[in-house]
Amino acid sequence: MKILKDEVQPMDAAANKRAMLVQKTSGQKLSLSAGSKLQKALSFLQNSEAASSFLATVQKSESNAAMKQQRAVSVLQQAGSRLNSETLTVIAMHVASDPFTKVKKLIQQLIERLLAEATAEATKKGFCDTELGKAEKDRDFRLGDVKTLSVNLESLEAKEDELEAEIEQLKEDLEALEKALKEAEEIRSEEKKTNLQTIKDASSGLQSVTEAIALLSAFYKQAAKASFMQASPVDEDTQGPGFEGSYKGKQEASTGIIGMLEVIKSDFDRTVRHTTESEAKAHADFVEFDRESRSDMSGKETKKKLDEEDLAVTKTKIEKTITDLTTAQELLDSALKVIEDLKPTCIDTGMSYEDRVAKREEEITALKKALCILDPEGKEEECDDF
Repeated sequence: MKILKDEVQPMDAAANKRAMLVQKTSGQKLSLSAGSKLQKALSFLQNSEAASSFLATVQKSESNAAMKQQRAVSVLQQAGSRLNSETLTVIAMHVASDPFTKVKKLIQQLIERLLAEATAEATKKGFCDTELGKAEKDRDFRLGDVKTLSVNLESLEAKEDELEAEIEQLKEDLEALEKALKEAEEIRSEEKKTNLQTIKDASSGLQSVTEAIALLSAFYKQAAKASFMQASPVDEDTQGPGFEGSYKGKQEASTGIIGMLEVIKSDFDRTVRHTTESEAKAHADFVEFDRESRSDMSGKETKKKLDEEDLAVTKTKIEKTITDLTTAQELLDSALKVIEDLKPTCIDTGMSYEDRVAKREEEITALKKALCILDPEGKEEECDDF
């Protein structure tokens, strides 16, 4: 702007002044050629060498101005077509049809407007870069929160399912253990009752058969030593005991009888011993089973209680995580909305900022070249530098 005000504006004023002088001279010439005043002037000046020289200069000046104006139009049209710039196309039409001074002013104003736009867009880009950067950073942060909370929620829900399944399994195991222990207690109680009765009966039988063996052994031992005894007076009135002499028993059968009783005694003894041993072993096995079952039940009860406490905590965490996830999702939606709101201004502009800057610079260059071409005192080769 400093260059435009301090250097371009004074030059523009001088150039416009010269252009106005040329237009005035041209206008005078056109006016003379159109009316009787021109005819009179020509008649007056037809013998004047100075008048002829002046007219030639005016015509040459007009021809040069037209050529410059046409070249400026060509430059602007070509640049407008190449850049697809409606601005340059429109200004080319004005250059072709508007007065010389007005065209220069129009081009100068357009250059100033493009420079102002460049400054404004640079400020806008800074704003957009800052705001978009903040919005995208916020979006990424919120998206990270949502992903983390989603993973945590999935983990908690999986843990909830696992704990519920484990608690259900523990309940089934405890029910099975309780049932098995109850059945074992019933079986053991019946078994113990049967064993004790067996031991009691066998012990009683053992005692009785032992007593019988002792009596028979003593009897047969005494009978073998018996001597002849007098007949009883009673026998006179009866047939007697059925044998003659002293009764000695069936000594030859005593061995078999006592042997059979010894076998019975042995059976009773074995039954007592085996049943007692079996009872002891059954009692020991039941005690061990009872101890292991109750220990297992105690462990499962403790595990079930801990799992239920853990499940309650997990459900609380799930509820909190769902609330946090809902909040994080709302914040993410807000961040995305901010980006959407910025899109029309900062993103959806049809081309990138760099492309717009390059296009605007080329438009300004084309306008400056056209302005240089239109300068009456300018040299065309110098305008090629633009």
